[in-house]
Amino acid sequence: MHSKPASALAIPTRRIALALACAVQGGAALAQTGHEGHAMPPAAAAATAGDAAPGQGMTAHDMAGHDMAGHAMAGHDMGGHTMPALLGPYAMNREASGTSWQPESSPMYATMFHSGGWSGMAQANATLAYTDQGGRRGAAKTFVPSMAMVMGSRAVGEHGRLGLRAMLSLDPLMGRRGYPNLFATGETADGVTKLVDRQHPHDFVMELAASYSHDLGGGRAAYLYAGLPGEPALGPPAFMHRISGLDNPEAPIGHHWFDSTHITWGVVTAGFSTNLWKVEASAFKGREPDEKRWDFEMPRLDSWSVRAFWNPTANLSLQASTGHIESPEQLHPDEDEQRTTLSATWNRPLGPGANWATTVAWSLKDIRPGGSYNGWLAETAVRWADRHTVYARAERVEESELFGEDEPLHHDVFTVNKLSLGYQYELPVTSDLRLAVGGLASAYGYASALEPAYGRDGIKSFLVYLRASFGDRRIR
Repeated sequence: MHSKPASALAIPTRRIALALACAVQGGAALAQTGHEGHAMPPAAAAATAGDAAPGQGMTAHDMAGHDMAGHAMAGHDMGGHTMPALLGPYAMNREASGTSWQPESSPMYATMFHSGGWSGMAQANATLAYTDQGGRRGAAKTFVPSMAMVMGSRAVGEHGRLGLRAMLSLDPLMGRRGYPNLFATGETADGVTKLVDRQHPHDFVMELAASYSHDLGGGRAAYLYAGLPGEPALGPPAFMHRISGLDNPEAPIGHHWFDSTHITWGVVTAGFSTNLWKVEASAFKGREPDEKRWDFEMPRLDSWSVRAFWNPTANLSLQASTGHIESPEQLHPDEDEQRTTLSATWNRPLGPGANWATTVAWSLKDIRPGGSYNGWLAETAVRWADRHTVYARAERVEESELFGEDEPLHHDVFTVNKLSLGYQYELPVTSDLRLAVGGLASAYGYASALEPAYGRDGIKSFLVYLRASFGDRRIR
Protein backbone atom coordinates (compact mmCIF):
# COMPACT_ATOMS: atom_id res chain seq x y z
CA MET A 1 0.00 0.00 0.00
CA HIS A 2 1.51 3.36 -1.02
CA SER A 3 0.68 6.30 1.17
CA LYS A 4 -0.30 9.57 -0.48
CA PRO A 5 2.46 12.18 -0.06
CA ALA A 6 1.44 15.27 1.85
CA SER A 7 0.99 18.54 0.00
CA ALA A 8 2.91 21.52 1.27
CA LEU A 9 3.32 25.24 0.83
CA ALA A 10 -0.34 26.03 0.24
CA ILE A 11 -0.67 29.34 -1.61
CA PRO A 12 -3.60 31.70 -0.93
CA THR A 13 -5.86 32.18 -3.92
CA ARG A 14 -5.52 35.96 -4.03
CA ARG A 15 -1.73 35.75 -4.13
CA ILE A 16 -1.94 33.23 -6.92
CA ALA A 17 -4.18 35.37 -9.08
CA LEU A 18 -1.90 38.36 -8.44
CA ALA A 19 1.20 36.34 -9.29
CA LEU A 20 -0.24 35.20 -12.60
CA ALA A 21 -1.34 38.72 -13.48
CA CYS A 22 2.17 39.97 -12.72
CA ALA A 23 3.67 37.22 -14.85
CA VAL A 24 1.52 38.20 -17.83
CA GLN A 25 2.23 41.90 -17.42
CA GLY A 26 5.91 41.26 -16.77
CA GLY A 27 6.22 39.14 -19.89
CA ALA A 28 4.61 41.85 -21.96
CA ALA A 29 6.91 44.47 -20.47
CA LEU A 30 9.99 42.38 -21.12
CA ALA A 31 8.92 41.85 -24.70
CA GLN A 32 8.33 45.56 -25.22
CA THR A 33 11.74 46.48 -23.78
CA GLY A 34 13.48 43.70 -25.66
CA HIS A 35 12.98 42.72 -29.26
CA GLU A 36 9.85 41.45 -30.95
CA GLY A 37 9.94 37.83 -32.13
CA HIS A 38 8.75 36.45 -35.43
CA ALA A 39 8.23 32.93 -36.70
CA MET A 40 11.50 32.14 -38.40
CA PRO A 41 11.63 30.04 -41.55
CA PRO A 42 13.16 26.65 -40.67
CA ALA A 43 15.99 27.06 -43.17
CA ALA A 44 16.95 30.40 -41.67
CA ALA A 45 16.78 28.98 -38.17
CA ALA A 46 19.05 26.10 -39.11
CA ALA A 47 21.48 28.41 -40.87
CA THR A 48 21.65 30.69 -37.85
CA ALA A 49 22.30 27.68 -35.64
CA GLY A 50 25.12 26.56 -37.88
CA ASP A 51 26.77 29.98 -37.73
CA ALA A 52 26.50 30.27 -33.95
CA ALA A 53 29.42 29.86 -31.61
CA PRO A 54 29.82 26.52 -29.81
CA GLY A 55 27.01 26.06 -27.35
CA GLN A 56 25.01 28.85 -28.96
CA GLY A 57 22.82 26.91 -31.40
CA MET A 58 19.34 28.13 -32.16
CA THR A 59 16.48 26.70 -30.09
CA ALA A 60 13.12 27.30 -28.49
CA HIS A 61 10.83 25.69 -26.00
CA ASP A 62 7.18 25.03 -26.81
CA MET A 63 5.26 25.81 -23.62
CA ALA A 64 1.61 26.28 -24.39
CA GLY A 65 -1.46 26.61 -22.21
CA HIS A 66 -3.20 23.46 -20.98
CA ASP A 67 -6.59 22.41 -22.25
CA MET A 68 -6.51 25.14 -24.82
CA ALA A 69 -4.65 25.94 -28.00
CA GLY A 70 -1.09 26.78 -27.06
CA HIS A 71 1.48 28.74 -28.93
CA ALA A 72 4.95 27.48 -29.67
CA MET A 73 8.02 29.58 -29.65
CA ALA A 74 9.16 31.71 -32.59
CA GLY A 75 12.73 31.93 -33.79
CA HIS A 76 14.31 35.33 -34.24
CA ASP A 77 17.74 36.87 -34.69
CA MET A 78 17.61 39.74 -32.21
CA GLY A 79 19.96 42.34 -33.61
CA GLY A 80 22.77 39.83 -34.02
CA HIS A 81 21.93 37.88 -30.85
CA THR A 82 20.51 34.45 -31.57
CA MET A 83 17.91 32.77 -29.38
CA PRO A 84 20.19 30.06 -27.96
CA ALA A 85 19.34 26.41 -27.71
CA LEU A 86 18.49 25.13 -24.26
CA LEU A 87 19.72 21.57 -24.69
CA GLY A 88 22.00 21.36 -27.73
CA PRO A 89 23.60 23.02 -30.78
CA TYR A 90 20.76 22.40 -33.23
CA ALA A 91 17.98 24.52 -34.71
CA MET A 92 15.71 26.10 -32.12
CA ASN A 93 12.54 24.80 -33.80
CA ARG A 94 13.39 21.23 -32.81
CA GLU A 95 12.62 21.53 -29.09
CA ALA A 96 9.11 20.94 -27.73
CA SER A 97 7.71 20.35 -24.21
CA GLY A 98 10.07 19.28 -21.44
CA THR A 99 13.12 17.78 -23.17
CA SER A 100 11.21 16.35 -26.14
CA TRP A 101 11.81 16.95 -29.85
CA GLN A 102 9.59 17.80 -32.81
CA PRO A 103 10.44 18.24 -36.53
CA GLU A 104 13.00 20.96 -37.10
CA SER A 105 10.82 22.53 -39.80
CA SER A 106 8.06 23.26 -37.27
CA PRO A 107 7.04 26.91 -36.98
CA MET A 108 7.26 28.31 -33.47
CA TYR A 109 5.37 31.28 -32.09
CA ALA A 110 6.08 33.76 -29.26
CA THR A 111 7.55 37.14 -28.40
CA MET A 112 11.28 37.25 -27.72
CA PHE A 113 13.49 39.48 -25.60
CA HIS A 114 17.22 39.90 -25.01
CA SER A 115 18.64 41.70 -21.99
CA GLY A 116 21.90 41.64 -20.07
CA GLY A 117 23.19 38.40 -21.54
CA TRP A 118 19.82 36.65 -21.21
CA SER A 119 17.73 35.56 -24.18
CA GLY A 120 14.15 34.52 -23.65
CA MET A 121 10.49 34.66 -24.47
CA ALA A 122 7.18 35.56 -22.85
CA GLN A 123 3.73 34.26 -23.69
CA ALA A 124 0.20 34.20 -22.30
CA ASN A 125 -3.28 33.23 -23.43
CA ALA A 126 -6.82 32.78 -22.16
CA THR A 127 -9.77 31.02 -23.80
CA LEU A 128 -13.45 31.59 -23.12
CA ALA A 129 -15.00 28.25 -24.08
CA TYR A 130 -18.46 26.69 -24.02
CA THR A 131 -18.90 22.95 -24.47
CA ASP A 132 -22.02 20.80 -24.75
CA GLN A 133 -21.20 17.10 -24.51
CA GLY A 134 -23.96 14.88 -25.90
CA GLY A 135 -25.59 11.69 -24.70
CA ARG A 136 -26.93 10.66 -21.32
CA ARG A 137 -23.69 11.29 -19.45
CA GLY A 138 -22.84 14.50 -21.25
CA ALA A 139 -22.95 17.96 -19.69
CA ALA A 140 -22.58 21.61 -20.69
CA LYS A 141 -20.26 24.19 -19.19
CA THR A 142 -18.59 27.55 -19.81
CA PHE A 143 -14.97 27.62 -18.66
CA VAL A 144 -11.80 29.69 -19.10
CA PRO A 145 -8.45 27.89 -19.33
CA SER A 146 -5.42 30.20 -19.23
CA MET A 147 -1.65 30.33 -18.92
CA ALA A 148 1.36 32.63 -18.67
CA MET A 149 4.98 31.66 -19.13
CA VAL A 150 8.49 33.04 -19.28
CA MET A 151 11.63 31.21 -20.42
CA GLY A 152 15.20 32.48 -20.49
CA SER A 153 18.75 31.22 -21.00
CA ARG A 154 22.31 32.48 -20.89
CA ALA A 155 25.80 31.22 -21.66
CA VAL A 156 27.84 29.61 -18.88
CA GLY A 157 31.51 29.58 -19.78
CA GLU A 158 32.58 28.81 -23.34
CA HIS A 159 30.48 25.69 -23.99
CA GLY A 160 27.66 25.68 -21.44
CA ARG A 161 24.14 27.08 -21.29
CA LEU A 162 21.79 27.59 -18.37
CA GLY A 163 18.03 27.55 -19.00
CA LEU A 164 15.18 28.61 -16.68
CA ARG A 165 11.47 28.08 -17.30
CA ALA A 166 8.27 29.00 -15.48
CA MET A 167 4.68 28.37 -16.53
CA LEU A 168 1.52 29.18 -14.56
CA SER A 169 -2.20 28.66 -15.16
CA LEU A 170 -5.50 29.75 -13.62
CA ASP A 171 -7.11 26.45 -14.66
CA PRO A 172 -8.01 25.74 -11.00
CA LEU A 173 -10.63 28.50 -11.23
CA MET A 174 -12.68 26.10 -13.41
CA GLY A 175 -13.42 24.16 -10.24
CA ARG A 176 -12.02 20.84 -9.10
CA ARG A 177 -14.06 18.86 -11.62
CA GLY A 178 -12.63 20.69 -14.63
CA TYR A 179 -14.81 20.61 -17.73
CA PRO A 180 -17.02 17.96 -19.42
CA ASN A 181 -15.17 15.68 -21.85
CA LEU A 182 -16.95 12.42 -22.67
CA PHE A 183 -14.90 9.23 -22.10
CA ALA A 184 -12.00 11.12 -20.50
CA THR A 185 -10.81 9.57 -17.23
CA GLY A 186 -8.02 10.16 -14.74
CA GLU A 187 -7.28 11.84 -11.40
CA THR A 188 -9.82 12.91 -8.77
CA ALA A 189 -11.73 16.03 -7.75
CA ASP A 190 -12.10 15.28 -4.05
CA GLY A 191 -9.66 12.51 -3.15
CA VAL A 192 -12.55 10.04 -2.90
CA THR A 193 -14.20 9.59 -6.31
CA LYS A 194 -12.53 9.37 -9.71
CA LEU A 195 -13.18 11.84 -12.50
CA VAL A 196 -15.09 10.21 -15.38
CA ASP A 197 -16.29 12.03 -18.51
CA ARG A 198 -14.39 15.09 -17.27
CA GLN A 199 -11.04 16.68 -18.07
CA HIS A 200 -9.36 17.63 -14.81
CA PRO A 201 -7.93 21.15 -14.39
CA HIS A 202 -4.16 21.42 -14.39
CA ASP A 203 -2.16 22.78 -11.48
CA PHE A 204 -1.57 26.49 -10.97
CA VAL A 205 2.17 25.83 -11.29
CA MET A 206 2.68 23.78 -14.45
CA GLU A 207 6.46 24.02 -14.70
CA LEU A 208 9.35 25.44 -12.69
CA ALA A 209 12.46 23.98 -14.27
CA ALA A 210 16.16 24.54 -14.84
CA SER A 211 18.50 22.96 -17.37
CA TYR A 212 22.20 22.91 -18.17
CA SER A 213 23.63 21.77 -21.50
CA HIS A 214 27.26 21.35 -22.53
CA ASP A 215 28.38 21.45 -26.15
CA LEU A 216 30.77 18.54 -26.80
CA GLY A 217 31.57 19.56 -30.38
CA GLY A 218 30.64 17.86 -33.62
CA GLY A 219 26.93 18.49 -33.07
CA ARG A 220 26.96 16.54 -29.79
CA ALA A 221 25.72 17.72 -26.40
CA ALA A 222 25.07 16.42 -22.90
CA TYR A 223 22.40 17.95 -20.71
CA LEU A 224 20.62 17.88 -17.36
CA TYR A 225 17.05 19.01 -16.67
CA ALA A 226 15.28 19.28 -13.29
CA GLY A 227 11.76 20.44 -12.54
CA LEU A 228 9.39 20.92 -9.60
CA PRO A 229 7.12 20.44 -11.39
CA GLY A 230 8.53 19.32 -14.72
CA GLU A 231 8.10 16.76 -17.50
CA PRO A 232 10.01 13.43 -17.60
CA ALA A 233 11.33 11.69 -20.71
CA LEU A 234 8.22 9.63 -21.45
CA GLY A 235 5.96 9.81 -24.50
CA PRO A 236 5.64 12.31 -27.36
CA PRO A 237 5.43 16.07 -26.72
CA ALA A 238 2.43 16.82 -24.52
CA PHE A 239 -0.84 17.42 -26.38
CA MET A 240 -0.98 21.17 -25.76
CA HIS A 241 2.59 21.50 -27.06
CA ARG A 242 2.44 19.31 -30.18
CA ILE A 243 2.62 21.32 -33.38
CA SER A 244 -0.24 19.17 -34.75
CA GLY A 245 -2.50 19.91 -31.77
CA LEU A 246 -1.74 23.47 -30.67
CA ASP A 247 -5.07 24.94 -31.70
CA ASN A 248 -7.40 22.16 -30.51
CA PRO A 249 -8.92 23.48 -27.24
CA GLU A 250 -10.06 20.06 -25.98
CA ALA A 251 -7.81 17.51 -24.27
CA PRO A 252 -7.59 14.08 -25.94
CA ILE A 253 -9.44 11.25 -24.23
CA GLY A 254 -6.12 9.38 -24.51
CA HIS A 255 -4.30 12.00 -22.43
CA HIS A 256 -3.56 9.45 -19.68
CA TRP A 257 -2.11 7.03 -22.22
CA PHE A 258 0.43 9.38 -23.76
CA ASP A 259 1.32 12.42 -21.68
CA SER A 260 -0.28 12.40 -18.22
CA THR A 261 3.22 12.93 -16.75
CA HIS A 262 3.62 16.39 -18.29
CA ILE A 263 3.13 17.94 -14.83
CA THR A 264 5.19 15.85 -12.42
CA TRP A 265 6.17 17.02 -8.95
CA GLY A 266 9.82 16.06 -9.07
CA VAL A 267 11.82 15.26 -12.23
CA VAL A 268 15.51 14.83 -13.02
CA THR A 269 16.54 14.02 -16.63
CA ALA A 270 19.96 13.39 -18.16
CA GLY A 271 20.54 13.05 -21.89
CA PHE A 272 22.96 12.95 -24.81
CA SER A 273 22.19 14.23 -28.31
CA THR A 274 23.74 14.36 -31.77
CA ASN A 275 22.58 16.16 -34.91
CA LEU A 276 20.03 13.42 -35.70
CA TRP A 277 19.18 11.52 -32.51
CA LYS A 278 19.08 11.71 -28.74
CA VAL A 279 18.74 9.33 -25.79
CA GLU A 280 17.68 10.35 -22.30
CA ALA A 281 16.58 8.92 -18.96
CA SER A 282 14.51 10.34 -16.11
CA ALA A 283 13.88 9.69 -12.44
CA PHE A 284 10.58 11.21 -11.33
CA LYS A 285 7.59 11.07 -9.00
CA GLY A 286 5.00 8.58 -10.24
CA ARG A 287 1.98 9.93 -8.38
CA GLU A 288 -0.15 12.28 -10.45
CA PRO A 289 -1.01 15.73 -9.05
CA ASP A 290 -3.67 15.66 -6.34
CA GLU A 291 -6.93 17.61 -6.27
CA LYS A 292 -5.35 20.59 -4.47
CA ARG A 293 -4.44 22.46 -7.63
CA TRP A 294 -3.11 25.63 -5.97
CA ASP A 295 -0.52 23.86 -3.81
CA PHE A 296 3.05 22.70 -4.20
CA GLU A 297 3.62 18.99 -3.62
CA MET A 298 6.59 17.19 -2.10
CA PRO A 299 8.97 15.62 -4.65
CA ARG A 300 9.85 11.94 -4.73
CA LEU A 301 12.00 10.10 -7.29
CA ASP A 302 10.35 6.66 -7.26
CA SER A 303 9.78 6.09 -11.00
CA TRP A 304 11.95 5.90 -14.12
CA SER A 305 11.77 6.28 -17.90
CA VAL A 306 14.01 6.10 -20.96
CA ARG A 307 13.33 7.73 -24.33
CA ALA A 308 14.92 8.07 -27.76
CA PHE A 309 14.22 10.53 -30.58
CA TRP A 310 15.41 10.24 -34.18
CA ASN A 311 14.97 13.15 -36.58
CA PRO A 312 16.21 11.76 -39.93
CA THR A 313 14.99 14.82 -41.85
CA ALA A 314 13.90 18.35 -40.99
CA ASN A 315 10.25 17.32 -41.50
CA LEU A 316 10.13 14.14 -39.40
CA SER A 317 10.56 13.25 -35.73
CA LEU A 318 10.28 9.66 -34.44
CA GLN A 319 9.97 8.78 -30.74
CA ALA A 320 10.10 5.61 -28.61
CA SER A 321 9.94 5.45 -24.83
CA THR A 322 9.10 3.24 -21.88
CA GLY A 323 8.83 3.90 -18.18
CA HIS A 324 7.76 2.49 -14.83
CA ILE A 325 5.28 4.76 -13.04
CA GLU A 326 4.97 4.04 -9.32
CA SER A 327 1.40 4.28 -7.96
CA PRO A 328 0.19 6.97 -10.39
CA GLU A 329 -3.46 7.05 -9.28
CA GLN A 330 -4.30 8.38 -5.84
CA LEU A 331 -7.43 6.20 -5.67
CA HIS A 332 -5.54 3.03 -6.64
CA PRO A 333 -2.32 3.29 -4.61
CA ASP A 334 -1.46 -0.42 -4.97
CA GLU A 335 -1.34 -0.26 -8.78
CA ASP A 336 1.79 0.64 -10.75
CA GLU A 337 2.02 1.23 -14.49
CA GLN A 338 4.53 0.26 -17.15
CA ARG A 339 3.96 2.59 -20.11
CA THR A 340 5.41 2.15 -23.60
CA THR A 341 4.87 4.66 -26.43
CA LEU A 342 5.77 5.12 -30.08
CA SER A 343 5.07 8.26 -32.12
CA ALA A 344 5.86 10.01 -35.38
CA THR A 345 5.36 13.70 -36.11
CA TRP A 346 5.59 15.01 -39.65
CA ASN A 347 5.64 18.70 -40.52
CA ARG A 348 5.57 20.43 -43.89
CA PRO A 349 6.00 24.19 -44.33
CA LEU A 350 3.66 25.46 -47.06
CA GLY A 351 5.11 28.93 -47.57
CA PRO A 352 4.58 32.25 -45.79
CA GLY A 353 1.75 32.02 -43.28
CA ALA A 354 1.10 28.33 -43.95
CA ASN A 355 2.02 24.98 -42.43
CA TRP A 356 0.76 21.39 -42.19
CA ALA A 357 1.59 19.13 -39.21
CA THR A 358 0.52 15.56 -38.40
CA THR A 359 1.16 13.19 -35.48
CA VAL A 360 0.38 9.49 -35.12
CA ALA A 361 1.03 7.69 -31.83
CA TRP A 362 0.45 4.44 -29.94
CA SER A 363 0.70 3.72 -26.24
CA LEU A 364 0.32 0.65 -24.03
CA LYS A 365 -0.59 1.01 -20.35
CA ASP A 366 0.33 -2.16 -18.47
CA ILE A 367 -1.27 -1.91 -15.02
CA ARG A 368 0.41 -4.03 -12.36
CA PRO A 369 -1.50 -5.83 -10.98
CA GLY A 370 -4.21 -5.54 -13.63
CA GLY A 371 -4.64 -5.52 -17.38
CA SER A 372 -3.02 -3.91 -20.41
CA TYR A 373 -4.79 -1.16 -22.36
CA ASN A 374 -3.90 0.26 -25.78
CA GLY A 375 -4.35 3.80 -26.98
CA TRP A 376 -4.05 5.15 -30.55
CA LEU A 377 -4.01 8.74 -31.77
CA ALA A 378 -3.83 10.56 -35.10
CA GLU A 379 -4.12 14.33 -35.36
CA THR A 380 -3.42 16.91 -38.04
CA ALA A 381 -3.61 20.68 -38.47
CA VAL A 382 -3.37 22.87 -41.58
CA ARG A 383 -2.79 26.62 -41.23
CA TRP A 384 -2.84 29.15 -44.05
CA ALA A 385 -2.78 32.92 -44.56
CA ASP A 386 -1.68 33.27 -40.90
CA ARG A 387 -5.38 33.36 -39.98
CA HIS A 388 -7.12 30.10 -40.83
CA THR A 389 -6.56 26.70 -39.19
CA VAL A 390 -8.42 23.46 -39.80
CA TYR A 391 -7.58 20.64 -37.40
CA ALA A 392 -8.73 17.08 -36.76
CA ARG A 393 -8.08 14.33 -34.22
CA ALA A 394 -8.98 10.62 -34.27
CA GLU A 395 -8.60 8.48 -31.15
CA ARG A 396 -9.15 4.89 -30.08
CA VAL A 397 -8.66 3.79 -26.46
CA GLU A 398 -9.32 0.63 -24.45
CA GLU A 399 -11.06 2.09 -21.41
CA SER A 400 -11.59 0.31 -18.07
CA GLU A 401 -12.48 3.21 -15.75
CA LEU A 402 -15.89 4.35 -16.99
CA PHE A 403 -17.87 2.85 -14.10
CA GLY A 404 -17.64 2.86 -10.32
CA GLU A 405 -16.85 -0.13 -8.15
CA ASP A 406 -20.51 -0.61 -7.24
CA GLU A 407 -21.68 -0.71 -10.89
CA PRO A 408 -22.12 -3.96 -12.88
CA LEU A 409 -19.72 -2.97 -15.69
CA HIS A 410 -16.93 -1.87 -13.35
CA HIS A 411 -14.39 -4.50 -14.44
CA ASP A 412 -15.27 -4.49 -18.15
CA VAL A 413 -13.00 -3.05 -20.85
CA PHE A 414 -14.56 -1.03 -23.69
CA THR A 415 -13.02 0.19 -26.94
CA VAL A 416 -14.04 3.82 -27.49
CA ASN A 417 -13.53 5.77 -30.73
CA LYS A 418 -13.66 9.55 -31.06
CA LEU A 419 -13.35 11.79 -34.12
CA SER A 420 -13.08 15.58 -33.81
CA LEU A 421 -12.97 18.31 -36.46
CA GLY A 422 -12.41 22.00 -35.80
CA TYR A 423 -11.77 25.39 -37.41
CA GLN A 424 -10.19 28.57 -36.05
CA TYR A 425 -10.01 32.11 -37.45
CA GLU A 426 -7.48 34.59 -36.05
CA LEU A 427 -7.68 38.36 -36.05
CA PRO A 428 -4.41 40.21 -35.31
CA VAL A 429 -4.76 43.18 -32.97
CA THR A 430 -1.02 43.94 -32.81
CA SER A 431 2.05 41.94 -33.81
CA ASP A 432 2.00 40.30 -30.36
CA LEU A 433 -1.72 40.15 -29.59
CA ARG A 434 -4.32 38.08 -31.45
CA LEU A 435 -7.96 37.22 -31.00
CA ALA A 436 -9.26 33.93 -32.35
CA VAL A 437 -12.72 32.44 -32.69
CA GLY A 438 -13.27 28.77 -33.35
CA GLY A 439 -15.45 25.71 -33.05
CA LEU A 440 -15.04 21.98 -32.64
CA ALA A 441 -17.44 19.07 -33.25
CA SER A 442 -16.92 15.46 -32.13
CA ALA A 443 -18.59 12.10 -32.73
CA TYR A 444 -18.11 8.85 -30.80
CA GLY A 445 -18.32 5.15 -31.53
CA TYR A 446 -18.55 2.37 -28.92
CA ALA A 447 -20.03 -1.03 -28.11
CA SER A 448 -23.77 -1.51 -27.60
CA ALA A 449 -23.12 -2.46 -23.97
CA LEU A 450 -22.41 1.23 -23.28
CA GLU A 451 -25.67 2.51 -24.78
CA PRO A 452 -27.73 2.24 -21.56
CA ALA A 453 -25.23 4.58 -19.88
CA TYR A 454 -24.21 6.87 -22.75
CA GLY A 455 -27.05 6.70 -25.24
CA ARG A 456 -27.13 5.46 -28.80
CA ASP A 457 -23.81 4.89 -30.57
CA GLY A 458 -22.81 7.97 -32.61
CA ILE A 459 -23.59 10.72 -30.09
CA LYS A 460 -22.18 14.16 -30.83
CA SER A 461 -20.54 16.96 -28.85
CA PHE A 462 -19.49 20.50 -29.74
CA LEU A 463 -17.34 23.29 -28.35
CA VAL A 464 -17.06 26.97 -29.33
CA TYR A 465 -14.46 29.42 -28.08
CA LEU A 466 -12.93 32.90 -28.14
CA ARG A 467 -9.22 33.14 -27.39
CA ALA A 468 -6.85 36.03 -26.67
CA SER A 469 -3.16 35.24 -27.20
CA PHE A 470 -0.02 37.21 -26.40
CA GLY A 471 2.88 36.07 -28.59
CA ASP A 472 3.69 36.55 -32.27
CA ARG A 473 2.07 33.81 -34.41
CA ARG A 474 3.12 35.01 -37.86
CA ILE A 475 4.89 32.45 -40.06
CA ARG A 476 7.57 34.16 -42.15
